[in-house]
Amino acid sequence: MYVYTWYQWLMFFYVYCFFGWIFESTYVSIKSAGFINRGFLRLPLLPLYGSGAILMLFLTIPVQNHLFLVFLFGMAGATVLEYVTGYAMERLFKMKYWDYSGKPFNLNGYICLTSSLAWGFLTIMLTEFIHRPVEWLIFQINPALCTVLSLALFGLFLADAIHSTREALDLGRVLESMTKLKTELEEAQVQIALLKAETTDKVAELRTEVRLKAASIKAETADVLKESVLAERLQSLTEAREKLTKRLTISTKGILRRNPSASSRLFGEALKELKEYSRKYRKSE
Repeated sequence: MYVYTWYQWLMFFYVYCFFGWIFESTYVSIKSAGFINRGFLRLPLLPLYGSGAILMLFLTIPVQNHLFLVFLFGMAGATVLEYVTGYAMERLFKMKYWDYSGKPFNLNGYICLTSSLAWGFLTIMLTEFIHRPVEWLIFQINPALCTVLSLALFGLFLADAIHSTREALDLGRVLESMTKLKTELEEAQVQIALLKAETTDKVAELRTEVRLKAASIKAETADVLKESVLAERLQSLTEAREKLTKRLTISTKGILRRNPSASSRLFGEALKELKEYSRKYRKSE
């Protein structure tokens, strides 16, 4: 068992990527009460499931006749894969594309007990029930046709992976820019508030120190001008942030739609705002 050519392994990978997409899209679509093309890619493929299935098949070769060991090996291997993938994606893209933080016995939100157990049971289903008919189906394809088909699918997969990676990197930069602009806006608001407080104090001083009135008025005029400049800067920053958010919502709306449960530890507020803009944009379409 599991003695295949390289192109057959590729075909298995695509099949299980597609099965994973069906499962995830169905689950998320039911929760969202509307169709969601779930996943990191635009194609109906979820690489985590394809990679997980191939890993399960490899790991369980030595223990094929021991069901409990098949469960343990599959659970352990898929759990490690899920953690490493989640960790790497968050470091690279500044976002968690799945987050188990709200579930019990989770580790940094990347994995949790229920997910690991599910991987174990899925391994048994895969090795005992699912893989045999899939194997039979792939074996029915002419080797030359199977080679061409696997290479063609690889080309589509690679092109989509490159595009989706760029899209995800852009989204990370968007969140970073939005957070930076928000910080600048808050700093400008604080400076204006401080100037207003200083103005109030100086008005009180003018009433008691008549002989310094001229000099104080001159200083007050400078402060008013400074406050006006800060107010203009605040308005400019606000408009720039709104334009940036609207423009980049359009360019990143696809990946946001495919990952409605995504979260960001560093840029949570910006991601929340971008999702809100995305929902408004979707309603206006």
